[in-house]
Amino acid sequence: MTRDSLVGKTVLEIGTMLAAPFASHVLAQMGAEVIKLESPVGDPTRSLVRGGPSGTYIAYSRGKRSLCVDLATPGGQAVLARLLPTVDVVLHNLAPASARRLGVTHEACIKANPDVVYCHIRGYNDGPQADDLASNPIAEAATGVMDAHRIEGRPSRLGPSYHDQFAGCYAVIGILAAMLDPHAGPEQRRIEVGLYETGLHVAARDYAGVQLKMHLTGRPDPEPSGEFSMPGYGAYETADGRWIYLVMLTDRHWADFWRALDTPMPPDTTTLRARKKQRDAVEALVREAVARFSYDDLAALLAAGGTGFTEVLPMERVLDAPQARHGHKVAHVEFQQLAFDLPDLPFAWDAASRPERPPPLLGEHTRAVLGELGFSAQECEGLVATGHAVEPAPGAPVWAPLREKTVAEPSQT
Repeated sequence: MTRDSLVGKTVLEIGTMLAAPFASHVLAQMGAEVIKLESPVGDPTRSLVRGGPSGTYIAYSRGKRSLCVDLATPGGQAVLARLLPTVDVVLHNLAPASARRLGVTHEACIKANPDVVYCHIRGYNDGPQADDLASNPIAEAATGVMDAHRIEGRPSRLGPSYHDQFAGCYAVIGILAAMLDPHAGPEQRRIEVGLYETGLHVAARDYAGVQLKMHLTGRPDPEPSGEFSMPGYGAYETADGRWIYLVMLTDRHWADFWRALDTPMPPDTTTLRARKKQRDAVEALVREAVARFSYDDLAALLAAGGTGFTEVLPMERVLDAPQARHGHKVAHVEFQQLAFDLPDLPFAWDAASRPERPPPLLGEHTRAVLGELGFSAQECEGLVATGHAVEPAPGAPVWAPLREKTVAEPSQT
């Protein structure tokens, strides 16, 4: 597959929240034209922040075209019937029951377009739970991630929705693999990605580790995280209140750390086995060593000594780092008179240098797409008038305005 092979390909995304929109975002970054088909209420990420678009929508819907039709109506079905034969990929994360009700099943799509690549991101793949609903935290809970991530003893979801985004990446892999095979039939061009199955695959090493412990010791003994298994591996606070993350996986890393600080290595800590036996004491040694330095002074010493580290950065500072700013890693996008810096693909790709288009308003391209499908101006007007298709209200704000806080008058008694 060449670097411009997705240019000229059209992806129909019927997606909400994160998994399918993230997958189509990657395909768009690689050159595909993405038509985001939404219901009249729109993708929920359009209304999560003060009634308007959230960071998810802004980051992963840029460059797409928005077609807003109600697939639950005859008019919406008429649009879908004309649209399906024109696209190369159908990508959605509708619930299985919704896909059947709206005519977006594999059978319906290949009947309309025998050559289409069909990708469905769902809660569960085939099995006894095939029709069950699942979200990112459900997948975390069911695949062991949540049990290993506890806050004050309570199993808790991770911050980012990694299962959704991993599922989106697996969807892209499946779509590209289907496109690469010139002999692929309809079943080979059918990709079903379950959030649950995604969680299983991503956690394979953890399941193997538990089984290994069972074989060797007769107990599962799962390691909650790298920090717990490796003393001296984790985040520590410097003298000026900043946080540094140290990577000390091996005995050599441990020795390099003390050498960089020009400090004798504490006795009886030369091996990982010895450090694990006195975990609390080792953690205290590292905390005290780090707390002697400002972040900049410590970073200079560790960098000169070849030790792995980074600052623990708050979100608002991440994209200011020289490494993030180097080259063309970050796109600059204007949306609703606001400027956004948005990271591009983590590898060089020629198609990503195309002019940036901001995220579309709901139904922004409805009339244009309908016209391309052969609907007359009168037919477009009829679809909009009946609510079967939607276009944005001109000049309508996308976020509710901030209200000025007023100081309450003191009560008179």
